[in-house]
Amino acid sequence: MSRRDTFNEINITPLTDIFLVLLIIMMVIAPLLDQQGVNLTVPENVLEKQHNKEAKIMTFMISADDKFYLDGAEVEPANLEKTIKTQLKDYPDGLMIRTDANSTHGAIVKLMDNARNAGVTSISVDEI
Repeated sequence: MSRRDTFNEINITPLTDIFLVLLIIMMVIAPLLDQQGVNLTVPENVLEKQHNKEAKIMTFMISADDKFYLDGAEVEPANLEKTIKTQLKDYPDGLMIRTDANSTHGAIVKLMDNARNAGVTSISVDEI
């Protein structure tokens, strides 16, 4: 009779490879989970506010080439938050963002972030 050799060792190399791959995947995915989204709320009485003549709403235009305009005057992207803060006392009812159909999503989000940092609580977006 032939005697079989007994298997006395466990090869953990494949197990180590699997854990290493899982660790790399988690390291790549973890920074993506920290990103903060944009909080949006739907206005309750849009028609009433549109017909109210005394509403003071700051209106920004975003052109097709992603330039920002407030009352026809161009505002530099670096000065958005400062400009919104200075105008906020004159426009307490919020901010209206009018965008060109070809403007980028990044420009709209940049303006919304700057407005939120400046203290604006009500933001509306309209495409022209």
